[in-house]
Amino acid sequence: MNTMDIAGLSMAMSASQVNSAFGVAMLGKSLDTAEMAGDQITNMIDAAAMERSVNPAVGSNLDIYI
Repeated sequence: MNTMDIAGLSMAMSASQVNSAFGVAMLGKSLDTAEMAGDQITNMIDAAAMERSVNPAVGSNLDIYI
């Protein structure tokens, strides 16, 4: 009976380690995705700043007709 308990405990611990490893891998992928999105936003801001330095009047006026 003790052998069965040890085997069951071993299987449960192994499954827990697999689940933990999977969670860490998914967290790493999420972090990579967030980092890429941040880099893209930074590039967009830099591009907007470049446009503004070349053409400072862009976006300074808003004409609305009703």
